[in-house]
Amino acid sequence: MRKKKDIILENIKLFGAGAKGVAIGRTEEGKTVLISGAVPGDVVNARVKKSKSKYYEAETVEVVEPSPFRVEPKCIHFGTCGGCKWQNMSYEKQLDFKQEEVYNNIKRIGGIEDFETVPILGAEEQYFYRNKMEFSFSNARWLTQYEISSEENFGSKDALGFHIPGMWSKILDLKECFLQEDPSNAIRLAVKKFGVDNGLDFFDVKNQEGFLRTLMMRQNSKGEWMVLFQLYREEKNNREQLFQYLLEKFPQIKTLVYAINPKQNDSIYDLNVNIYYGEGFLMEEMDGLKFKIGPKSFFQTNYKQALELYRKTLEFADLKGDEVVYDLYTGTGTIAQYVARNAKHVIGIESVQEAIDAAIEHAELNGLTNTTFYCGDMKNVFNDEFMENHPKADVLITDPPRDGMHQKVVEQILKLAPEKVVYVSCNSATQARDLALMKEHYTLVKILPVDMFPQTHHVENIALLIKK
Repeated sequence: MRKKKDIILENIKLFGAGAKGVAIGRTEEGKTVLISGAVPGDVVNARVKKSKSKYYEAETVEVVEPSPFRVEPKCIHFGTCGGCKWQNMSYEKQLDFKQEEVYNNIKRIGGIEDFETVPILGAEEQYFYRNKMEFSFSNARWLTQYEISSEENFGSKDALGFHIPGMWSKILDLKECFLQEDPSNAIRLAVKKFGVDNGLDFFDVKNQEGFLRTLMMRQNSKGEWMVLFQLYREEKNNREQLFQYLLEKFPQIKTLVYAINPKQNDSIYDLNVNIYYGEGFLMEEMDGLKFKIGPKSFFQTNYKQALELYRKTLEFADLKGDEVVYDLYTGTGTIAQYVARNAKHVIGIESVQEAIDAAIEHAELNGLTNTTFYCGDMKNVFNDEFMENHPKADVLITDPPRDGMHQKVVEQILKLAPEKVVYVSCNSATQARDLALMKEHYTLVKILPVDMFPQTHHVENIALLIKK
């Protein structure tokens, strides 16, 4: 009996894009197929990976007829890295599919029909748009099928790059990456070469040992760079030689920091970060507001599109200057401070204490005296007592994580009953779910998808709701 994994579906015409970057087609019998490694418009042969009652999950084995939307991927690692799954699709078509996804989610999941869809806000820069990247070291790099079958000696097994999707212990050694502008590639390649040439131990993920563990780079809009190393153990001489080499070679590095991390995970948030050079942070400016970005700071990774997102959020809020604004899931208070100059008072709530500390520091830095920030789990802090002890919100802005808002939070918003809600989301499916809970009390006026991550399937969405 033939195994399911050996089932080949032939001549599948792909007509749409689905979640997580897959393309959608149907078999002759009418069963839906979700296919990775393909572009809508392709005709492909595909191998079934999972067989469900209503659909197949499959992977492309041959493109029989290429889509008119296909383009040549820029990166040599495309298809292995997994980071830019839509790099083989024209950017115009990427935007079409992103807008369609948001619109369909609002209608299908939200059950809402009558609303304006503002054309998606595409990015001017489709490559080199990220201001923060993280890479991992490994002493046993991922070998491609070609390398394995060739039986050639490819030299050093050390790697500095990305985790292979679904394989946390496997690291792809990056030769190039089109996500962060130079000198990102040059710094990474220089670190890799210095480590190999000087016999530094790259991290052994399986046995949890080694020296070099992770590398993070972030830059601001002025072209100043921060470099952060996580080291599994202290090796003072090796560390200082590496750091001095980088500082001499790359004058763009304004601060260099490091953390010793002997834990089982790479999380930086519970580690002590040491400053080797510079101030330990970068300064960023957005339309006159200043923000201090440290190694643990959350800041939108696409600076230019984040600025557009904040401008559009303020535009949707349409503040006159006398409103009380609540900003739920405020993070480091970026949106709160962006709208504070047009409001009477802004109240921000966030669960991470370090983010709230940063929000308070930034408000002081920007001379804002009309912001107040609170820390705690949203569903617990944003309760009846909170609303009784604070002025009623005229406008509420919410920008929750991918999971959307807890049902209790939605219920509190309905109790609070602000005249206007501006809902910013990085996941239109959970946003649509939340909007469905609010539609009896609020009218969805319009939505605006914003493309923060070109070459990927991810898309942000801003929704404006008015109280009925």
